[in-house]
Amino acid sequence: MQRTNFGEMACSIARTLDVVGEPWSPLILRDVHVGLTRFEQLQADLGISRKVLTERLHHLVEHGVLERRPYDRRPRFEYVLTEKGTELFDLLMVMVGWGDRWLAGPAGPPVLYRHHACGQISHVELRCAHCGRPMHGGDVDLLPGPGAAAA
Repeated sequence: MQRTNFGEMACSIARTLDVVGEPWSPLILRDVHVGLTRFEQLQADLGISRKVLTERLHHLVEHGVLERRPYDRRPRFEYVLTEKGTELFDLLMVMVGWGDRWLAGPAGPPVLYRHHACGQISHVELRCAHCGRPMHGGDVDLLPGPGAAAA
């Protein structure tokens, strides 16, 4: 059975899932964000097979989310977030907020965010880029954009 190509759909959610919708990809991005940049580090932390990790890293590099950089004379590489990957981490922070609220359990969230600017423990909150008010799904209307598929 052939996999659906979400990257060709006129939907930003589908296109994003085409890049990071497979469960290992967000976990790899999380680990790279916190400094686990080498293949062996990623494999040890995630408990992922070499084959799957190789495929995921190749996919993320191919989509411009990670960059592969040499770090030794032998052909050894580390993986770093690109600008695209760093911005994608913002999406993962929103996912963490949802998981903390609905799935964390009685012990509470496994990770806290300390904001560099104020030094306080905080959480991600979506706000309107124009008025600055909090913005949730029920506060918006979805309208066709310039990239919408023709009806």
